[in-house]
Amino acid sequence: MKVLGFESSCDETGVALVEVPEQGGGAPQLLAQALHSQIVMHQAYGGVVPELASRDHIRRVLPLTREVLAEAGAELKDVDVVAYTQGPGLAGALLVGAGVAVSLAAALGKPTLGVHHLEGHLLSPFLSNDPPEFPFIALLVSGGHTQLMRVDDVGQYEILGETIDDAAGEAFDKSAKLLGLPYPGGPHLARLAEQGDASAFELPRPLLHSGKPDFSFAGLKTAVLTQVKKLGDAPTDQQRADLAAATQAAIVEVLVKKSLLALKETGLKRLVVAGGVGANAELRRQLNAACAKRQVRVHYPELSLCTDNGAMIAMAAAMRLQRGMATLHDAARGSFEVRPRWPLGAA
Repeated sequence: MKVLGFESSCDETGVALVEVPEQGGGAPQLLAQALHSQIVMHQAYGGVVPELASRDHIRRVLPLTREVLAEAGAELKDVDVVAYTQGPGLAGALLVGAGVAVSLAAALGKPTLGVHHLEGHLLSPFLSNDPPEFPFIALLVSGGHTQLMRVDDVGQYEILGETIDDAAGEAFDKSAKLLGLPYPGGPHLARLAEQGDASAFELPRPLLHSGKPDFSFAGLKTAVLTQVKKLGDAPTDQQRADLAAATQAAIVEVLVKKSLLALKETGLKRLVVAGGVGANAELRRQLNAACAKRQVRVHYPELSLCTDNGAMIAMAAAMRLQRGMATLHDAARGSFEVRPRWPLGAA
């Protein structure tokens, strides 16, 4: 069975083809994927412009689909299920992917499957060369989401803690903007932090000692703003690098401590890190070191799969299909919905 997956929840257009082996044939395999990022287009505005994002998805999705099929040596008639990101995300952007998926499936006489965007991120490490095994603790740090959850299997998710305000990714991006760094801010802040001294500024670690695996990063963003104002209109390059390093250190320390707390509370010995912030080198370094001391295995998606992509959507659909957990829809009926706000626990 072949699953064609579409991702269009925000500012990346992703398409991928995954094959689900026959019963007992092993894990689903990624046959091909293609991705277009809208970073250059949105940089002029300092962030994602939803209308521009939607229009660009329309331009990119069909050429990317042809590219994926050509790379996989497949044809449209070989596709058995068409999966797409149903939510959460930008409503207009989601409608593009859903509309294309349902239209294509209807033309092929194939069913569709709506996939939760965060479940795609959560299961993306299964596409790596070192896939995890259930059960595990997942640190999901994607865009506006920062959550810790216990994962016993596909669809079996228990949220242990989550952010009560800003997410880690938002803290990176908003702090980067305050430092005058271009969009997307997180990777630029991480690169600038490499040149800085994290001890040069004292920044808060909200909820660090709360004893609960919840997060809060709004206070950190406010503290960064205060320091930026103190530096005035012409901070030196070193001051900016030091503040970037201090900001990253604060975010990473909170993420690491909360992850260790969730592992301790559950007694599990396996941690999965997924989402865009999971690509942060300092976070990986500290998590690897802390978990090695506790004999905990840490799994990450490949760096190319940390951001939004079609492979994670096709993979999540394939894993649900393999377990008989998928609710397929008849595309010929022509109706579909997207869910811009969709808690993972309701998936």
